[in-house]
Amino acid sequence: MSCEGCPNQGSCSKDASSCSVETNAQSKIKHVIAVLSGKGGVGKSTITVMLARAMQKQGLRVGIMDADITGPSIPRLMNAHERYAYATKENEIIPVDVDGIKIMSLNYLVQNESDPVIWRGPILGNVVKQFYTDVVWGELDVLLIDMPPGTGDVALTILQSLPVQGVLMVSTPQPMVSMIVTKAIKMCQEMHVPVLGIVENMAYFECPNCQEKALFYDENELEQFLHESGTKLYGQLPMNSLIRNVHQYDAYDLKQQEATMETMAQIAKAVYADVE
Repeated sequence: MSCEGCPNQGSCSKDASSCSVETNAQSKIKHVIAVLSGKGGVGKSTITVMLARAMQKQGLRVGIMDADITGPSIPRLMNAHERYAYATKENEIIPVDVDGIKIMSLNYLVQNESDPVIWRGPILGNVVKQFYTDVVWGELDVLLIDMPPGTGDVALTILQSLPVQGVLMVSTPQPMVSMIVTKAIKMCQEMHVPVLGIVENMAYFECPNCQEKALFYDENELEQFLHESGTKLYGQLPMNSLIRNVHQYDAYDLKQQEATMETMAQIAKAVYADVE
C-alpha cells in the first residue's frame, strides 16, 4: 500500500498499512479488476456483466462487486433484482449467486430498490470496504468491481484501500466522453494503479443484412485518443439492442450475436492475461 497519489498525503498521520483492507478468512480472491468509465451512460455496468459471463465461460470463478452505491444496476443486469443477500451470526454477508457468479450490491440489502441512497462520501467509502472485507466471496479467480462514474470519494477509496491490480476503462467514441475518460485515466495514474486498457462501447452499427460496419466517428480520433492517453484498445462493441437488453436475453446462446460474443470472449481472455 502506497501513500503516493493520495490527496491527503501531506496532512495525514496514518500508517499506510492502516488504509488497506483484507478479506475475511472464508474469502480467497486472486485478482481484483476495477471497471471504470469516468462518465455515466457509456455501458460500464453492462460491460462488467458481459465480461463476468465471458470469464466464467472460460472456466474462471468470478464475482462482481457493485460499487456504484448510489446507482446500482448489476442486480437488474443479471436479472436477479428480486433477491437478497443475508448476514450470518458472525456478521458475515453471503452474496447472491447468479449462475455461479457471486454478486454483492447495496440493492440486495434494502427493502425497496428504488429508495435513494443519501449518504456522504465517508459512509459510501466504508460500505464498499465492507463489501470487500465482510462478504464471503469464497475462492475467486477474479473479482470485478463495477465502479461509480467519475473520480469522487468512492473511486478514491477503492483505489487506495482495495488491492486493485488494474483498471479497465469503458468509453464511447464521442469526443466529450473521451475527454472525461482521460480524467479518469489520469486519476488512476496519480494513484499508481495500472490502466489495463480500454473497451470502446457503441463504437459502430452493423447492418443485419450485409453485416457491413458503419462507424459513428473517425477512426483517426480513436488512434489519437489511445496515443495521447497511453492506453491500448482491447476491443470495440457495436450499438446493439440485445447488448442493451442483456438482462432479458441469454445473449451467449443467440447465433446472430456470435461475432459480438466472440469479441467479448477475446476481451475477457486478454484482460485476465494482463493481470495473471
